[in-house]
Amino acid sequence: MADGPLIVQSDKTVLLEVDHSQATEARHALASFAELERAPEHVHTYRITNLGLWNARAAGVDAERVLDVLLTYSRYPVPHALLLDIDDTMSRYGRLRLENDPVHGLVMRTDDYPVLEEVLHAKKTAEMFGPRINGETVVVHTASRGQLKQQLLKLGWPAEDLAGYVDGTPYPIGLTEVPDTGEAPDAGPAGAQPAEPWRLRPYQRLAVENFWAGGSGVVVLPCGAGKTLVGAGAMATANATTLILVTNTVSARQWKAELLKRTTLTEAEIGEYSGSVKEVRPVTIATYQVLTLKRGGLYPHLELVNGHDWGLIIYDEVHLLPAPIFRMTADLQARRRLGLTATLVREDGRESEVFSLIGPKRYDAPWKDIEAQGYIAPAECIEVRVDLPRDERIAYAMAEDADKYRLCSSSDIKLPVVRSLVARHPGEQVLVIGQYLDQLAELGELLEAPVLTGATSVAERQRLFGEFREGRIGVLVVSKVANFSIDLPEASVAIQVSGSYGSRQEEAQRLGRLLRPKEDGKSAHFYTVVSRDTLDQEYAQKRQRFLAEQGYSYTILDAGDLTPS
Repeated sequence: MADGPLIVQSDKTVLLEVDHSQATEARHALASFAELERAPEHVHTYRITNLGLWNARAAGVDAERVLDVLLTYSRYPVPHALLLDIDDTMSRYGRLRLENDPVHGLVMRTDDYPVLEEVLHAKKTAEMFGPRINGETVVVHTASRGQLKQQLLKLGWPAEDLAGYVDGTPYPIGLTEVPDTGEAPDAGPAGAQPAEPWRLRPYQRLAVENFWAGGSGVVVLPCGAGKTLVGAGAMATANATTLILVTNTVSARQWKAELLKRTTLTEAEIGEYSGSVKEVRPVTIATYQVLTLKRGGLYPHLELVNGHDWGLIIYDEVHLLPAPIFRMTADLQARRRLGLTATLVREDGRESEVFSLIGPKRYDAPWKDIEAQGYIAPAECIEVRVDLPRDERIAYAMAEDADKYRLCSSSDIKLPVVRSLVARHPGEQVLVIGQYLDQLAELGELLEAPVLTGATSVAERQRLFGEFREGRIGVLVVSKVANFSIDLPEASVAIQVSGSYGSRQEEAQRLGRLLRPKEDGKSAHFYTVVSRDTLDQEYAQKRQRFLAEQGYSYTILDAGDLTPS
């Protein structure tokens, strides 16, 4: 009997022994097709899902590779029925193919006649088809391309979309890569900043190549690993007008600054389409918020998307796509679509819609692999547990279920703990992150630090972020508005006091604020302060699942063991 780190079970769960000598390599292999469900100290539980297997298949991982991983690392014989089920499930991807026929236009083809009959007679898909061409081919109504892919996924027959894409309006976009010659950078024209050496990193280049070869889909990279440059690389490959969708105005301006720095685009060629500015240019950066603004039952700004001949649409933080954007994207299947994210985890369970409408996962780099290459900083994750005072513990026990999390996560008992943690890191740039505004206001007063929330104006946010980057602000208290798309490379410590319940993607994004490589090579420190034996502790464990899958472990520390400030 082999002594592998995995126990593979017939219910599609896989147990990983964390302390096994082969645990790290087995975890990396599993991550390409299985999802982590629970991650206590010694044994992690993964689940094999159909969507995970189809994403793996679309990314070039075949059934033989998946079965080899399970057979190689399993301690006990893998159930034969499970092996057959995995092989059968993965074979379903691409059994139906959407193609562009020179005579009939958009068609669906298959080599499996019974499968075609099944979907032609399904109630949800029957009206999306035109006339039958032959036994293996049927015309598809062009406007139904996205909706058909959604429904086929639900039927268990995910289609491979080979129908191609419109080129969009041609527009020259180049990368301004500067090779490292070992000599001092050329100062260029008088008054200009010297160009610093830079090139797309090998994994960024591979991500662009995989995306372009697949046509549309999602690139998954850790926070701080340069997803914006993958977007720029895709734009330079497309050489066409591009629409970039981002989470907020600060993110839009960060994208613009990076494109001006890394591409041949000029200020006049990049437009911002947000609440305050409505510029449409060859490269336009729009916020999800303005596109989903509803007036009189309509979305007036969606015309920006379908009223222009874009050659490429980039969805930043694709795991946050709001429902109206999904509906809009169903009508954009003839345009190349690139989703960028650090995690495909969605707390609303709509990962299947990302797969169907944006595209399957085209590239996914494990966080620890990128860390090992020196492109993101190592990080220590510490959970600091505090005991609620007796009166608060009784109030918590008697509270309504809806009020319990706020009571335990925003307790004042956390305030001196946060102050002690800040004192542990003199001279470092510290973010204090939380969910509740009154709690953040108290922390700002206690730490004599500015507080940044959703109510803070864009100009003030940019000023505070700028002073933090320059080191003029050492501690910044922020709400969840700083979860996404905020570039703070100097931050080396984050202290999380409350969050969005058990959100795994929020945990990943908050750690991501710290992962820009540090000049001194030091590790980042990510603290979570939780109230012991409450929902706060329970939700913290749920939030940690994605990072555990990426190889991060949490050290448990009692607040009483902290050195007083």
